[in-house]
Amino acid sequence: MPLDPATLRPLPSTPALSGVLETLAFFRDPDFARSRFERYGDVYETSLLGQRTVFIRGSQAIGDLFAQGDAVAGWWPDSVRELLGPLSLANRNGADHKARRRVVGQLFASAALKRYRPTIVALVDALSQELLSSEAPVALVPKLRRFAFRVIASTVLGLDPVDREALFVDFETWCQGLFSLPFALPGSPFARARQARQRLLQRLATVLKTAQAASAAGAPLAAGGLDLLAGGLDEAGLPLGDDDVAEQLLLLLFAGYETTASALSCLLLTLLQHPAELAWLQEELDSLSWPPEEGDAGAATDALRAPRLDAVVKEVMRLTPPVGGFFRRTREPIALAGVLVPADRVVQVSIAASQRHGADPEDLARFRPQRHLEGDTATTLLPYGGGERVCLGKALAELEIRLLAVGLLQRITLTLEPDQDLTLKVIPSPSPADGLRVRACPWARAAAPVGS
Repeated sequence: MPLDPATLRPLPSTPALSGVLETLAFFRDPDFARSRFERYGDVYETSLLGQRTVFIRGSQAIGDLFAQGDAVAGWWPDSVRELLGPLSLANRNGADHKARRRVVGQLFASAALKRYRPTIVALVDALSQELLSSEAPVALVPKLRRFAFRVIASTVLGLDPVDREALFVDFETWCQGLFSLPFALPGSPFARARQARQRLLQRLATVLKTAQAASAAGAPLAAGGLDLLAGGLDEAGLPLGDDDVAEQLLLLLFAGYETTASALSCLLLTLLQHPAELAWLQEELDSLSWPPEEGDAGAATDALRAPRLDAVVKEVMRLTPPVGGFFRRTREPIALAGVLVPADRVVQVSIAASQRHGADPEDLARFRPQRHLEGDTATTLLPYGGGERVCLGKALAELEIRLLAVGLLQRITLTLEPDQDLTLKVIPSPSPADGLRVRACPWARAAAPVGS
């Protein structure tokens, strides 16, 4: 239906022209969007490095955006677009995007997740033993990042420990450049990330060629999900060893790693800062078996069997989502919450601001997981994005987060070390500034009540 500009409000705009100062604030200020929403409303426009960008928050504006999917396209900042690559699913639109998304989505279907669970359980056990074996304080963030990478590299690619570690160092460098300023000055995060990307693609191409040779010889592929991917690629007429596929795997490694590592770090940080809620959660964890009984690894992800765990994870993801927002570009004028947004505007959906926005801001600023057990339908929850571009790795991330929570918190007591900076660095994803230093010791389950 054609828009009637006479019925829509004009788009509020900040006075920024070049957008240089706005861009610096965007990268450095975690309160960037919220402070401007309070001044200009739930839909406003500013300039980031010369690009007119519309920020939106709230269920009405976001719902309107999703309802006009044909009028918008996917969009990423220049640094992300270049480092992901021109063939990447993230940089495609229309039929190309949908076809490849269907193929890649097979890696995260229910049957695939069931196959991945034993590997994730084993990696949780290994991390637990590593923490318990250390007598000195441990920085959790680096260990959680390595754990998250091991999960995605083992489950999807089937890499052995040696190949995983070879890939990990370059992947960390690549991730650090994703949301940096896109200037390839020697030694800059973006320049180092470009170099790491080339090495990563070479390694991924080798993995694919090995898998392709095994498939041609009729031999089984290595452990992991590549055989699931190969079947879908055959149907779509794409060769397994194609450069296209290597770029999709690079995207999947990011989707299953960076944001998951952030979510794990924020989950443990938040629980350690709220001991009453941690004790409340551990009452439920006592009822879950670990290691999971045969065929029962899904109990941790079942909201009916582990409602408190489900509520805690949702609340952490509400307060500290792994990404602050996601982007679209308008192909034509659209209406968002009664505001006219012109064509050729980048729209940034502010996830963090939306998930704290509501009638009672003071309550929404608190960590209160019980709200998700009270039938609260007014809370906006979009930690994995939304619409047709919702994060492909969502199901794997949720499985991994919940299994780690059960496997770790059932057996280990973590204590925060004093005198450390627990504020969150926000780029590329939220993470405690000093690495979340803790001491670990065995945790004894509460004794069962007499007569139980």
